[in-house]
Amino acid sequence: MGFVEAFDSSNDKVMVLLKSLIIVLQILSALGVIGLVLVQHGKGADMGAAFGSGSSGSLFGASGSSNFLSRSTGVLAAIFFACTLGLTYLGSTGRLTTSAGVMGSVPAPVAAPAAGSAPLASTTGASGVIATAPAPVAASGATQSSDVPK
Repeated sequence: MGFVEAFDSSNDKVMVLLKSLIIVLQILSALGVIGLVLVQHGKGADMGAAFGSGSSGSLFGASGSSNFLSRSTGVLAAIFFACTLGLTYLGSTGRLTTSAGVMGSVPAPVAAPAAGSAPLASTTGASGVIATAPAPVAASGATQSSDVPK
């Protein structure tokens, strides 16, 4: 095993470990955001707000008042988005070939044969590729013009 192969295998191990750590961090931050949002008290959730006696500061309550829960929700949301962007970048690097998309595996349509040519016979090979070749012509002594009705 040469130096390049050893470096590539250790690099792959590091990338797998890095992706695993980012996924764990993303899951923990998502669960944290869900928990913090559920624990927080809504600004218009008082019973008096339903009858018109809500806070008179603004439509959504006093602006600029953010406590520990709302700040930590914002921090966890930023961590979640950073992990998502990091996983997207790590997932897209290392690809040498470009994908043809959803329609890349669909075979191209086969044009109809000309009027005077032999019909085409299709066979599927071991690799799943459809091979098209002219059909064998009958070995009888009849000519093609006598087979055509008049």
